[in-house]
Amino acid sequence: MRIIRTHEDITAGLSGLVMLDARLEHVVSKAGPVPLRRTDPGYRGIANIIVSQMVSKASAAAIWNRMEMAVGLIDARSVTAMSDEDCRMVGLSRAKADTLRRVARAVLDGELDLEAICSIEGSAAIREMTAIKGVGRWTAEVYLLFCAGHPDVFPVGDIALQNAVGHALMLETRPSVRELDSLTALWAPWRSVAARLFWAYYATQMRRDGTPAPL
Repeated sequence: MRIIRTHEDITAGLSGLVMLDARLEHVVSKAGPVPLRRTDPGYRGIANIIVSQMVSKASAAAIWNRMEMAVGLIDARSVTAMSDEDCRMVGLSRAKADTLRRVARAVLDGELDLEAICSIEGSAAIREMTAIKGVGRWTAEVYLLFCAGHPDVFPVGDIALQNAVGHALMLETRPSVRELDSLTALWAPWRSVAARLFWAYYATQMRRDGTPAPL
């Protein structure tokens, strides 16, 4: 498995994608530079992704900053020490606080190794992560993409990606999760580069930043 570590890996992936699907040559020309956007694997990375779910980037950044002010270094141990009142004060919903704690306990108990999971096959890694209540497929896929550098993950439930693919490929309607799953199978083993490409396209052509990259 070729980990996506550098901009050279992105370039190689884009070349591979165009060879797999000629339609993507047009998308590459319109998208502009495709950012790498990598962050270190571990609890901090997945915690940031959980915090960013279903809120604007500005709101997620504000919550994250308040968490850092409250506990200092955000890691599994410091998050398990947060009380319900602490979570409310920093702006975490009950559901997000519970998910952050469950993941933290799994890490501390040795049930989830967020570094080791980066080197296993994508579907197996997703199954292991989503076994924890509150961690959905999107969260697991975004972690593998940005924290693990996994080369072949496409978060089909991401609304920005659905809109970008529909627009770029001139589909009649925005593709559903099932439709996008089928469509993106053609782009293996470079689906993570394809996801970055379509987020870049979304930013340049649809004038919005939809990338859920960790802070």
